[in-house]
Parts: sequence; C-alpha cells; structure tokens
Amino acid sequence: MTSTAASVPFSGPFAIGTLSAPGGARFPGLVAPDGRVLDLCTALGEPTLTTLVLLERWDEQLPLLRTLVEDPAGDWQPLADLAVHAPLEPRQIFQSGANYRQHVIDLGVAHRAPDDPRTVEEARAEIAAIMDKRAAEDLPYVFIGLPTAISGPYDDVVLPAWAEKPDWELELAAVISRPAYRVTVEQALDHVAGYTIANDLTDRATVFRRDMPPIGTDWLRCKNAPGFTPLGPWIVPAGSVADPSDLQVTLKLNGKTMQDESTKDMIFDVARIVSYISQTARLLPGDLVLTGSPAGNGIHWGRLLRDGDVMDGSITGLGAQRTRCVAQEAAAVGAPVDPIAVK
Repeated sequence: MTSTAASVPFSGPFAIGTLSAPGGARFPGLVAPDGRVLDLCTALGEPTLTTLVLLERWDEQLPLLRTLVEDPAGDWQPLADLAVHAPLEPRQIFQSGANYRQHVIDLGVAHRAPDDPRTVEEARAEIAAIMDKRAAEDLPYVFIGLPTAISGPYDDVVLPAWAEKPDWELELAAVISRPAYRVTVEQALDHVAGYTIANDLTDRATVFRRDMPPIGTDWLRCKNAPGFTPLGPWIVPAGSVADPSDLQVTLKLNGKTMQDESTKDMIFDVARIVSYISQTARLLPGDLVLTGSPAGNGIHWGRLLRDGDVMDGSITGLGAQRTRCVAQEAAAVGAPVDPIAVK
C-alpha cells in the first residue's frame, strides 16, 4: 500500500521505517520529518541490511544516523513515492494484557454473567480494588504473540470468517535493542531502542475456551490470525519520546473517536513490563513489547469490526496508521463454522 497516510509528523529529527519503491525490494529507511527518506542499505554500503540488523547494532549506529539525517547531499527520496511496510519483522512479541485501569474495569463490567447480583457501580469498585492489588504486588500480565500476525500500518486487515466479534486494541509498543535478561526496572529502558504503534486485534468470541472453560483464555486463537497486528509506521528513537508514560493513544473508527486515553492510565509502565518479562525470558534485539490497550474498545461500545470499516490509529509523536477491514470469504477457509466456538 502507498504511503499517502504517512505524512503525519513524529517526534525528533528522524525515525526508522521499512519501505520499498514500486517493484523494488524492501529496505530500512531513515525518515526525516519533512517527508524525505534515505535508503540505509545504500547509505551504509550494506545491500542486505535490515531493520533487525540495524537494531542489533543500535548503540553503534545511532550517532551515525544522527549525522546522516543532517546531510542534505544524501540520496534522499520522497516518502510519497514509496510504500510503507511494518517497520520490522520481530523475533518475539510479548503482549501485556489488562494494563489500563479504565479498560480493565470496562471489560470486567461488559463480561459480567447475566445473573451477576452486583450493580454496575459495585462491579466497577470491586474490579478497581483488584487493579490496586495487582499494582501493589508488581505483577504484570504478559503473554506471547506470533510474528506472523504482523502487518503493515496501511495494509488491509482481513477479518477471518470464523471471527464473530473482531475488536480493535491500539497500543504503545516498545522495540528492544540490547539483549535483556533479569534486568531491573531502573535498567530496563536502557534496552529500548524506541517506540512504535501496534493495533492488537482480538476476536472477543474466542478469548475464552467454550469447550473447556477451566482452560481459560486462548490467546493463540483470538489474537494471532494473519495480519491481526498492524504495526508502525515508524520506530521513533527513545531519546525523541519525552515520556512514554504520558502519550495520547487515539483510535478512530470511520472517523469517530473510540479510544482517546493517555498512557498515564497504564497500571505498569514500560520499564516495569520489560523488567518483568526479563525475569523469565531473554529479550532480544528486534523484540516487541506491547503495553496493553486503553478504554474504548468495540466490546465497550457494543460495536465490533465489520467489512469496510476504516481504523485510524495514532499515538503522540509516533505518527499514525490507517487500516481498512476486509471480510474473508467463508469459502476461502474451507470451514466457515469455528469448531470450538460452537461447543
């Protein structure tokens, strides 16, 4: 898809993207705020360079990138002539769930059983108390996503024929540069190269296993359909983001604002999530850490995604993405009825 929506500004003197000319190969690009792009494969003399390799050498390359963006004599291309893809192909994706206070309260109320004796006010107060306890115990909730779910920031999103309740979840995503294992909260942000935008789509109908409720949540099924995580457009260096805990996350559906919340509402900030993950797993350069989605999802509004919907997502200083929903034909998947959801 073309970069017609890619002119939304970002913070700082440059960002990193993955782009391509018509009919050409993808390349990591140095993107200037005025709409110029420098092919880093050419500029650095490395024809096989990828964004992932760049992140592996982030500490070494960052000063050079700052120099390159100030060189007007470089072989710059107009952004408008290029296609914009997901900024990187991550090795691992770590996703933080239930991390926005208001969002968790809204979901808890929406998912109450029909015979729940509590009033809405009582339910909200009880869920809020649980959130306070989680924060005090310093235990984020993190699960794993698949790289194959990643798609570009302007690609169409295919809604699977079996997905009864596809929903949006716009999120701030941290991009890892240095390997991180058992790092402290104070050390955690030293391992973050920058930030980008992720829309972590979820089919609400398959979040919980209907065939065997004690199993609980099924994140593979509800979140990892191909293209269910539009990413980007840019990786904005961490040094250009003043405070990741004070950014506005906004999603519009067909022009109507549905999510519009500050990352201040996060229960666990980026440093606490990265540190928590690293106590168990080894974070690697190019990994994504999604930080959860704020209030205003479709399940809250009673309006889920359908064919033809257009989502516009933006986060302060990180640019914006625009994706159109396209229904998958039932015949294309061979079995239009989901075998687990009907049980």
